Amino acid sequence: AGAMASKQSAVDLAKFVDKGVHVKLAGGREVSGTLKGYDQLLNMVLDEAVEYLRDPEDSSKISNNTRKLGLVVCRGTVVMTVSPTSGIEEISNPFTAQMAQE
Repeated sequence: AGAMASKQSAVDLAKFVDKGVHVKLAGGREVSGTLKGYDQLLNMVLDEAVEYLRDPEDSSKISNNTRKLGLVVCRGTVVMTVSPTSGIEEISNPFTAQMAQE
């Protein structure tokens, strides 16, 4: 119980405050916005939030359609990933080449 008693979050979001973040939520929703605040339970306040809507034909994929949400609170219990919006880029899957060789 010693490690839990400090209430220190394993994630340091301080460096993302007032910067753009992309958040993946349980259930498949993805939201990006400007991180305005957070707590040790990973509840986050995002301003100018935009939700990336799912592809109607394949609900596991995100489409290019978005909807503006404005100021939102993301409950920490449903936050799966948090990443900066600047400096992320899609790369080719390094495992597909290996599978083709096998």
